[in-house]
Amino acid sequence: MMRKIVASLFISLDGVVQDPAEWHFPYFNDEMGAAVTAQTADTLLLGRKTYDSFAGAWPEREAEGGEDAGYAKTLGDARKVVVSRQPLEFTWRNSELLQGDLVEAVTALKKEPGGRIAMSGSVSVIRQLLAVGLLDELHLLVHPIAVRKGERLFDEGETSVPLELISSETFTTGVLYLVYKPAEVSGGASYEDAKAHLPQNEQ
Repeated sequence: MMRKIVASLFISLDGVVQDPAEWHFPYFNDEMGAAVTAQTADTLLLGRKTYDSFAGAWPEREAEGGEDAGYAKTLGDARKVVVSRQPLEFTWRNSELLQGDLVEAVTALKKEPGGRIAMSGSVSVIRQLLAVGLLDELHLLVHPIAVRKGERLFDEGETSVPLELISSETFTTGVLYLVYKPAEVSGGASYEDAKAHLPQNEQ
């Protein structure tokens, strides 16, 4: 049985995923903390920018021994596989470069023994894996704010990305925790099909 790849993102109401540190923290509470820590896994698949961000913060937090040192140690102990076109110098333990073609290498990674593979950030990698059917679940923490600038999860493109909602939860902050999996493209439904579902007095 192949391993699952599960991606988690902080996202604004208008779809922005860039620089969540600039708008996310007012909404962080125990509910979100529990959701985030539940996503820890024995393997992390990260884009280079996300890896650089993590490696620049978490080893130091682990060394400082503060309240998030336990989580920092969990991240440090995990295997970290980094997607990058350039060779990298790794200073954070258990880090390695994903070798070769992205699709072939990730497919091979999913076939290896082990538990769930987690992703955080790494939007361009998430898009690519969604497009080829290698991403199994997409966890979105939708914040009740329109950021109005920055990179969005879904860019302009020719093909749609149908998803199926697996679960939803509303936090007291107004954040929605939505879990999706890839779905089949639904057939050519029309306005007439939609009208059939309206109450009689609204048709």
